[in-house]
Amino acid sequence: MERDEWLNRRLHGDGVTELQLGHAPDNRLSAEFLNDFEREIRQMSEDPEVRSILLTSPFMDFSVGLDPEISDPAAMESPLNSAFLALYACPKPVVIATVGRCSGAGMFFVLASDLRVSHSRASFEMIEVQQGHGYPMALMEIARAVLDTNTQRRLMLTGQRLGPIAARNAQFIEIIADDLQDLHGYALKEARKLAALPSNTYSQIKRSLRADCIARIETGLDDGLAPAATDRSRLAG
Repeated sequence: MERDEWLNRRLHGDGVTELQLGHAPDNRLSAEFLNDFEREIRQMSEDPEVRSILLTSPFMDFSVGLDPEISDPAAMESPLNSAFLALYACPKPVVIATVGRCSGAGMFFVLASDLRVSHSRASFEMIEVQQGHGYPMALMEIARAVLDTNTQRRLMLTGQRLGPIAARNAQFIEIIADDLQDLHGYALKEARKLAALPSNTYSQIKRSLRADCIARIETGLDDGLAPAATDRSRLAG
């Protein structure tokens, strides 16, 4: 698939813009794909016509993490930090509709969004510890901010795979859909609800809630700090 087809926008009216992640076959993450994703998120963040964002995937798996063919994983540190910081700091409401596996760094599409809808056969895993990998700074800070300590242990220190019910119990999934049509319908309904809220107020409250985490990431990146809990050659897969 050509790069200009990796990310596709679809307008749903009422200010809802769907961004479909289409890096076949499973949204594995390359530097180019992450850079394009960051660019799209930043453009939509500044677009007054966009009142909420819906993240979707057409594939069986939402994202399996880093492309295994990447020869220099250390070169992925900057694209990972920049892309997921842009998503986490996006002033617009972001709803994600997850299907199949969310694995490795692909989990941060979920964790950096505002409201998460999952298919009943989805799964969530962070298996870096099993692979001897760690996380770049932005990803580690987002995980600390979003996940409670027990869920951090289950996902990040054991690599346990969680299904949607366990993920909902861990409070990083809000809604579970039994079929794919319901998945998109539920997520779109939530995106419309959020789009109807006063946009300036929403962005101000969201920024305030996430300000400490964002500041730690931005300060760390400005200071050139190394990824947390890893050496620079081993990053989230």
